[in-house]
Formats: sequence, structure tokens, C-alpha cells
Amino acid sequence: MDDREHTTDVTPQASARSAQEVADDVVARVLARAGTALQAGGTDHTTFDGDQLDLEERTSLRRVANLSTELEDVTEVEYRQLRLEKVVLVGLWGAGTAEEAEISLRELAALAETAGSQVLDGLLQRRRTPDPGTFLGSGKAAELATVVAAVGADTVVVDGELAPSQRRALEDVVKVKVVDRTALILDIFAQHAKSREGKAQVELAQLEYLLPRLRGWGESMSRQAGGQVGGAGAGMGSRGPGETKIELDRRRIRNRMAKLRREIAAMAPARETKRASRRRNAIPSVAIAGYTNAGKSSLLNRLTHAGVLVENALFATLDPTVRRAETTDGRVYTLADTVGFVRALPHQLVEAFRSTLEEVADADLILHVVDAAHPDPEGQIAAVRHVFADIPGAMDVPEIIVLNKADLATPEAVARLRSREVHSVVVSAHTGEGVAELQELIADQLPRPGVSVDLVVPYSRGDLVSRVHEHGDIDHEEHTPDGTLLRARVDESLAAELEAASRTA
Repeated sequence: MDDREHTTDVTPQASARSAQEVADDVVARVLARAGTALQAGGTDHTTFDGDQLDLEERTSLRRVANLSTELEDVTEVEYRQLRLEKVVLVGLWGAGTAEEAEISLRELAALAETAGSQVLDGLLQRRRTPDPGTFLGSGKAAELATVVAAVGADTVVVDGELAPSQRRALEDVVKVKVVDRTALILDIFAQHAKSREGKAQVELAQLEYLLPRLRGWGESMSRQAGGQVGGAGAGMGSRGPGETKIELDRRRIRNRMAKLRREIAAMAPARETKRASRRRNAIPSVAIAGYTNAGKSSLLNRLTHAGVLVENALFATLDPTVRRAETTDGRVYTLADTVGFVRALPHQLVEAFRSTLEEVADADLILHVVDAAHPDPEGQIAAVRHVFADIPGAMDVPEIIVLNKADLATPEAVARLRSREVHSVVVSAHTGEGVAELQELIADQLPRPGVSVDLVVPYSRGDLVSRVHEHGDIDHEEHTPDGTLLRARVDESLAAELEAASRTA
């Protein structure tokens, strides 16, 4: 038996060796399950999900094999199109626990596979702060280069956001493309965006990320030779436009960003018009929000038979979907499915999708969907609320915590979450468990009309009676010779129309 088992004093070498062994075990577990939705048997749909006509198109976006991303003397702007194929994951294990490091690395594996990559290997380093030079440190970077060469990877994916200098230094060591977590998420968004507004928002976020990360490639980028070069003059053909290629790229990117902002701003009034119409007709709105892959679209389909795309992958939904629904007592409301959030959601995306995220702030109620079967649901809740804090007004909207995937979660996890989140309900969008209780809770939480009316509506204004049925609370309805007698509670605008109509009865 090893003598180290009998001693309480651990040498620094033994401590470091132990930490490395733990890190290697974490990587082995992540790679064994490849951690991800795509490796977990695909997506199990229900009849509520409809025909899923978009799914075939989505799966066709998987990456084509045999594309190389090795560094070349290119003059095109980098990251205009990422070519992820065979990747090695890299993560840092800082002050947290090994379990937290594993959850983060597993999520990175899921992101990489959602983008269409094949995860070959991974490295996890115990390091309190990233190295300012190569993120990992020179020794670990050299080890990474060996792993990349051994497995034949063409891309390294880093679990963190790299400074431009760190990415360049790491690429110089490993000799393949290095992509950080932010670029990976942006790439997934670029694949999945379908609407005109969604595509513009993603492109704007990509360009904001790209601008400080442009990199020159040798003399092909040097075009600045205006006037007398070197004081002596180099003759005809040497007087360039006065800007380097990288400066031209930056200017083009800024011009494109300005155009995209104008386009997104021009699309905003249409969305606001729809919201104003719902407010004018006093239609309450409910926003479904939450961590990516928590089951938001499945819940929308269960509540409304919307048939929107459901995929067991990260960021399957980017373009918001609004559907009509009814409470258990017959009131009409709208249900909006929104883009999923993730830990450290790139600020470029939060800014670019601000107009879309306004659906959350303008809602009367938020259904915060949580994957109760996830290893760290509390971390997911905190990450979503962190994004809420960046959306003006979102923190003021009433919130119901919907603990989804109850059919997969352990009773202990559900009990722990319910004790922490008092205003919560346990459901399974897949089996339908708890959905009836959720619908009752929605009906109870949605704002009710505040103006009481007691009047007779002429039979010629049956449209008003219909609107009272849809949007009001009727206490008594009776058909009289002069018209329909109503005692009900409605909103102010409808009450004014009813009063005007009753005077003509």
C-alpha cells in the first residue's frame, strides 16, 4: 500500500499531482459521454410538437467533413465563417470545485457539438487565473500542441473569452485555429437564425466581436505607402491609398455595423405595433424564458400546440415565437417563446438581441423554465437572472419558476429547488405532468380587468359581447328584449365602448 495514504501532510508536488489527476478524470468523464444533448439519443418528440418540418433543414446544417482550418497566409477577414470540424476542448479549473469545472466543460462540449463539431480530446488545467500570454501558460500550451497534433484536430475551443493577444499567442503555439467560447456561441447563432431580424442581429454581434480581433498576415496587409516612402521616394506604383488592408477592413466593418443597426431599428416599429395592438385590446402576455435546452419550446407546444421546432441541442430557438393561448377560465393571452440564455452570454448578443429581449420586459408574467434534471439548476437560474438584470424592466415582471423535465429529475433535486424557489411549479413538458397546475397558476397570476360594468348591450353590437367573453370576467349574462345584460369586469377602453353602446340601446 502506498505510504501517502497514511500521512496527513501533502507535499506541493503531491498536491499538484492530485489536482492534475482530478482534472484528467473530469476530462475523461466529459469525453466518455461527450457530455451533450447530441450524444444522448437525439430528441424525443410528442404529438404536441406537430410535424417538426424545420427539423430536417436544421440537421442538414451539420458541418461538412474534411474542411481544414489550419493557419494560412490569408487576406480575408477572420471568423467571417468558422469551420469547426475536429476539436480539442480546453478549460481552466479556478477557485471552484471539480464538479463545477466538469459542468462548464460539459457545456462547452455540448456547444461544440451543437455547432457541428466532433470532440476528440480535452485539457483541464488547475490554475487560479488565466495566463496573460497564452491563457494556459507556456508549458500547458506546449502540451496542448502535442495533443492537437496527436489526435489530428484542426481547432482548439477554449472555455472562456480570450483577449486578441492571447488567441494569437496560443495559435502561434498550437498551429491551428483557436476559438473561444464567445465565438463558438456566435457561430451557433449564425447557423440557427432564420428571420431577417434574427440574421441581422447575429451578424451585428459577430462584427462587434470581430472588430478588435482582426489580424494582419504578413506583408500582404501592408498597403500604406502614400507620399514619399522613406523620405527618398520609391517611384510610381508605390503610392498606395494611405490605409493598410486591416484599416480598410475595420472601416468596412464599422460601416456594415452602422447599416445593420439602422436595419434593426427600422424593424423595431413593426414589433412595437404588434405589442401596442395587444395592449390596446387588453390581451395579457406571458414570456417563456430560461436557460438554453431547458425545454421552453416543448412547453410552448404543450400549452398551445404551436408545433415550433424542438431539438435536444443548445440554442435551437433564436427567433421569438408568439402564440395565442387561453387560461383555464377562458381568458385569452399570448405566449412568447424567447431565445435561451447561457452562462456568460456574450454581451454582444445581449446588445444585438435587445429588441427581441424586450418581449420579456413587456410581458405581464414570465415563465422561467429550469431544467430540473441538470447537474447545476441553481447556476442556470442565476445565469438567466443575470441577463434579466441587463434588460430594463425585466426584473420587475412577476416570475413563475417552472421546474421542467420532472420525469428525469431526482426527487431530491426537485425538493431542493422548491425549497429555494417558493413561487415554483413542477412539470414535464414531455409527459404532461404538472401542466394543468401550471395553467391554473398562469390564470391566477395574469392581471384581471379592473373596471366593473353593469349594462345592456344592444344585439347589433355582438362584437363587444364577444370581446367581453375573450378578455373580461363575466359575473352574469342575460338576454333581455333590449339586448344582452352584462355584469362583468373589463379593461378601461372596452368599458368605454360598452358604455357608449349601452346608451344607444
